[in-house]
Amino acid sequence: MNTLFADVYIYDPAAESGMVGPIDVLVEGNRIAAIGRGARSRAGAVIDRVVEGRSHHIVLPGLINAHFHSPANHLKGSLQSLPLELFMLYESPADIALAPTPREAYLRTMLAALEMLRTGTTTVQDDAFLMPFPTPEIIDAVMQAYADCGIRASVALDQPELPEAQKLPYIATGAAGELLASLEAPAPMDREGLLALYDYFFDRWHGREAGRLTAAVSISAPQRVSTEYFEALDERSRKYRVPLFAHMLETKVQRALMSEQPRFQGRSLVEYTRDLGLLSDRMNVIHAVWVDDHDLRLIAEAGAVIAHNPISNLRLGSGVAPFRRMKELGIPVALGIDEAICDDSANLWGVVKTTGLIHNVAGLDSSLWPTASEILESLWQGGAASLLQSDRLGAVSEGFLADLTLLDLHSAAFTPFNDLRGQLVYCESGSSVRLTMVDGRVVFEEGAVTLVDELALLDEARELFAQKAPAIHRAQQGAARLRAPYEAMVRQAASEDLGMNRWIGNR
Repeated sequence: MNTLFADVYIYDPAAESGMVGPIDVLVEGNRIAAIGRGARSRAGAVIDRVVEGRSHHIVLPGLINAHFHSPANHLKGSLQSLPLELFMLYESPADIALAPTPREAYLRTMLAALEMLRTGTTTVQDDAFLMPFPTPEIIDAVMQAYADCGIRASVALDQPELPEAQKLPYIATGAAGELLASLEAPAPMDREGLLALYDYFFDRWHGREAGRLTAAVSISAPQRVSTEYFEALDERSRKYRVPLFAHMLETKVQRALMSEQPRFQGRSLVEYTRDLGLLSDRMNVIHAVWVDDHDLRLIAEAGAVIAHNPISNLRLGSGVAPFRRMKELGIPVALGIDEAICDDSANLWGVVKTTGLIHNVAGLDSSLWPTASEILESLWQGGAASLLQSDRLGAVSEGFLADLTLLDLHSAAFTPFNDLRGQLVYCESGSSVRLTMVDGRVVFEEGAVTLVDELALLDEARELFAQKAPAIHRAQQGAARLRAPYEAMVRQAASEDLGMNRWIGNR
């Protein structure tokens, strides 16, 4: 299928205005074949379809959601804001009653995928925690949803492998009874079981849909896995040249691990990972809020990417990441939603705008606040880097994959038209998206997702998850029994002087 976008503008970061045109963009198969006035007459090109831009539409690279957790898609808006360690008690209790059927896993994955396609996101990196543990049937359901809707997806299995007592500071001291049993209980699935599932996952799904679906690997976080499991996943990352996802220093509690867990020997999670020889250019360092300058220098030297999730960091009170210092050190920064339960949306435009706002209260001189250009660079070039696909994604460029979003510049967000970059960052909400293309195929157009029956899927999801709600409520009530000691842990970490502060507005 060859498509011509006629009389459109294209986003060009090298142009002073951020755009060039009106010109034509020819897509042949799944690649951008030609850009310019001669595109429509490219020798030998058969044009199957013309999308008329009428000189007031712009072709953007498809948005890249660099960090996401799909298993919480059906829970958006359901929890009050809490610190991460408390939030996770309610968000993902390892309760067998919450184990999804394959159809539930399919529908909850589809919920966010539909919203992403509608708002111009063409790629998602899904760090899927499949509680209480993954199975081949649930993996297949998640991946089939991504296959059916047409989005590009890189997916990993985010499963902790160590008991809770080894992942947290303070909490095991003096623990007894139900709390001690909970803290010392083994993870729902052991290392051998998880690695066998990874083998299944790669064999079954890596490179499917002509490369649109890929597997990645995830340690969840360095404190949540053994060295042996970390090394085994790093080897798979190296073998297949795919990203390795690692949450690091999201919260002050995690910063406290360096002195409170003997295995870290006074080292931050970043330094610990470096010393293991596992901090690499294939790693997505997720969050990086409670990092110091030494941590950031190690990340920069390794060539790793940081996945920045500002809305999630606000929702959970984690703090404000040092965006300017990351950029000064040349670290590629990508943007992520994190999950629909702590962003309460799968619309990446909110993350874009929040990135443009939250760092303005860092106390830095205003000349050091993020610019619209830098934020868009993180959205596209940073996102492509996080996927290890900078040579094919993140730009409207000849030879790149045809993952594109068409916006109407006559929409409210761009009327009157003042500055493309500023209005993309601060004004656009996804409402201007008229067409989304992934891998050369139109997946959203004229207000409708094109490859699946969206209304039927949403109706089914409403009914199914209404039936599931009592089980979710019971599991959350059960988790509440452990709240007090976790709350004490968070408060103890908050009171410690760890040599830095990532919170704002303190009394």
